[in-house]
Amino acid sequence: MLPLTAQAESPLPVSAAIPNLGAAQDDPNAIRILLAAELEATLSSQMSGTLGELQGRLGQTVKKGATLARFDCREGEAQARVARAELQMARQDLSAKRSLRKLDAVGDLEVAIASTGVQRAEGADALARARSSYCDVKAPFAGRIAQVQAKPYQTMSAGTPLFDLVSDGPLKVRLNVPSRLLPTLKEGQPLEVNVLETGKAYPAKVSRINARVDAVAQTVELEARLEASYPELVAGMSGVARLTQ
Repeated sequence: MLPLTAQAESPLPVSAAIPNLGAAQDDPNAIRILLAAELEATLSSQMSGTLGELQGRLGQTVKKGATLARFDCREGEAQARVARAELQMARQDLSAKRSLRKLDAVGDLEVAIASTGVQRAEGADALARARSSYCDVKAPFAGRIAQVQAKPYQTMSAGTPLFDLVSDGPLKVRLNVPSRLLPTLKEGQPLEVNVLETGKAYPAKVSRINARVDAVAQTVELEARLEASYPELVAGMSGVARLTQ
């Protein structure tokens, strides 16, 4: 038999804890929903190497382009300097060959070979600069860090997840409605969204309707937009919604 204290601490039913949500659940038209960010991304390492100190922290708000982490890139930076030097040498060689060609000291073939050498050096330089850009892990959009999957000074391979990032701004509402309602659905149709975690109702409008019906569940996926940003709402919250005419 469980102790009396354990029985007393059992959570209340959702309908009792949150009257708004309970009323919505009693409605036969109520539909389960999930709040999601407009953009979500898992940022992974684009190179193999050792991380330095992480600048991104769990829950931190970051701007687009902000540096979240940096790898130890001394070797890559040295290779980039070598590539730049070789490109400069190739350009100087081409310039000298063109000058000699005007004096008929070399033929067209030597000039063409020097020109090809410049193109090859430019490619090597671009490749080295691209690899150097992988040293900094930057936020592709403004948002908040939802998960940190790496540790400072950790050695990792390319493709290892580092951060989960979710965008700022109004959240979208994801829901699946019975496919029999499809003829009555339209973009811009209003929704009343009741969120479990806050116990409040929020207005939203249908923004997207999937072009395909789930043949097994006989449902169609919808997305809706909240009409404003609410600081208390975060991605991952759930609840129910009711379509209104």
